[in-house]
Amino acid sequence: MKKLLTSTWMIVLIGAVLYIGATIFFWKTPTVTPARTAAFQPMATLRGPSWNFVSPEADQLISELKEKKESLDKREQQLNELAARLDTQRAELDQATQAVYKAQMDFDKMVFQVKEDETANLKKLAKVYSAMSSDGAANIFSQMDDESVVKILLFMKEDQVAAILESLAKKSDAEAKRAVDISERVRVSVVAATSK
Repeated sequence: MKKLLTSTWMIVLIGAVLYIGATIFFWKTPTVTPARTAAFQPMATLRGPSWNFVSPEADQLISELKEKKESLDKREQQLNELAARLDTQRAELDQATQAVYKAQMDFDKMVFQVKEDETANLKKLAKVYSAMSSDGAANIFSQMDDESVVKILLFMKEDQVAAILESLAKKSDAEAKRAVDISERVRVSVVAATSK
């Protein structure tokens, strides 16, 4: 019997019985007061369905969220209007840029610019054509393109240019119109004759 009482299984069994007995003996059931029952009342015992539950904090959060949403919607609308205005202004700016580019291209076609490295050659040619008769120079100029003619005329004296343009205009109506175009291009040209 001593062996049975000192075995490990017996000690565990006696300990479990003592634990259960002590728990039952000292157990007290909490008393329920009316104030506590109202605070911890289950949802099933509340009057009405659970979705009618009212909480001031939840209502305040919901109203704040609605205000935030309204302000975000208003801000989004303002941003969309701004984006539309920016797109319109960008399109107008692109049109203006294209118009300026086209005007620059037209101006560059109209105005001839003499580069430094061709100035010496143009001066030599101007001297050669100045030594010729106006009819001979006009015949040669009628075979040249307008840009080359204008560049050469820039380095000639005014009276020589006038005589050549007059000879060019006497040839035909088409050459007269060409003489007008050439004289207009000489007038708006960037480079003036430096030495004649």
